[in-house]
Amino acid sequence: MEAYAAVLNYAIPGFVLLILIEFVAGKIMGVNTIRSMDTISSLSSGITNVLKDVLKLTIVIFSYGWLVKHVALFEMEATWVAFVLAFIGKDFAGYWTHRFEHVVNVFWNRHIIHHSSEEFNLACALRQSISGILSIFTVFYLPTALLGVPVEVMAIVAPLHLFAQFWYHTTLIKKMGFLEYIIVTPSHHRVHHAINDIYLDRNFSQIFIVWDKIFGTFQPELEEEPPVYGVKKPVRTWNPFLINWQHMAGIFRDAWYANNWWDKVRIWFMPTGWRPSDVAERFPIEVITDPHTQEKYDTKASIPLQVWSWAQLIITMVFMIYLFNNIVVFPFQDVLLYAAFLGFTIFCYTTLMDRSIHAGWLELLRFIAGVGLVFHMDGWYGIGEVIPYGTFIVVGYFAVSLLVTLAFIITDIRFDGQEIVVRNSLQEI
Repeated sequence: MEAYAAVLNYAIPGFVLLILIEFVAGKIMGVNTIRSMDTISSLSSGITNVLKDVLKLTIVIFSYGWLVKHVALFEMEATWVAFVLAFIGKDFAGYWTHRFEHVVNVFWNRHIIHHSSEEFNLACALRQSISGILSIFTVFYLPTALLGVPVEVMAIVAPLHLFAQFWYHTTLIKKMGFLEYIIVTPSHHRVHHAINDIYLDRNFSQIFIVWDKIFGTFQPELEEEPPVYGVKKPVRTWNPFLINWQHMAGIFRDAWYANNWWDKVRIWFMPTGWRPSDVAERFPIEVITDPHTQEKYDTKASIPLQVWSWAQLIITMVFMIYLFNNIVVFPFQDVLLYAAFLGFTIFCYTTLMDRSIHAGWLELLRFIAGVGLVFHMDGWYGIGEVIPYGTFIVVGYFAVSLLVTLAFIITDIRFDGQEIVVRNSLQEI
């Protein structure tokens, strides 16, 4: 836990720097790679995923270590050969895990967050799941386990393999010549993220594109068919928690209301998006049938609201980095409370980004929770020892956040029937 948190102290600023470089390069090339609210939502999702991973909030049914112990046919030392085999084995497992997440209804809930952005940029690479609370795909590591690839080798390779999937989430890099035949390129992955019929459920590979070619799921990007990004059932929210559980909630609802008991059972394991005919008729869902008529989700946020949302994201990242640098100082239950508070912070400001009237009372609850943590910890997690009057600064921020949120609700947001209306006439980005 501490080692991963330490690595993230360098990885997170690195990712943010690359996103800024992509933005500047896009401006030079005449391409706008960023929509403010979409990018904030993506980065916020990344924070939730990092918190989950650092705190190891995943239930492991059986681990890679268990698999090696029980099925290994050989003993292997941690040599360069072991690292090469681990990387290839990790990529093989990644292909099949990724494929199952796309084609089985219940597993799609683990992955929908990554595809939910209607943009394709480096920020969307950080939209990672918190809903995969069960580790259930370890079986795909069977080849490396049989060979006896050591656990410690796989532990080193796994984060490297994950970080290596970041760079190809961009529209700025076109086709890459002979590399198109070897590795996953931005062109390959644009196809994977597209909702065009010809591109659906293609290019599942993570590093080596060869898996798609072997197992029949490869599709090249076509000049005559520009990719359109997002999901067929648009999520219509910036809130990463709602996106993470939206699909699962829909399955639960459909299973509950289905008349046929067989439908109640099979809906979980049918192809992604399958619904019983009776509930599909009773509860129709917006589905994009023609990607080229897609209307991107846009809450028409005023410039002040966008600036405030960026400020909230940056402050939340500062809070997270402070946690990572002090994660061994406090009892685990208090670290969990801190992480839960950060998660609730993200829920609150992304609710405001959605321009929902509920942001007001949620922010009030956040203020109460923050002050409660200050009393519980006799200060804000030792910050007074690092920054003079640190706790007063933190509580002051909570108060300002509450007042600013209420101000936005008064000046920018009101209900008009079922529709939220902007009252601020400032120019929008």
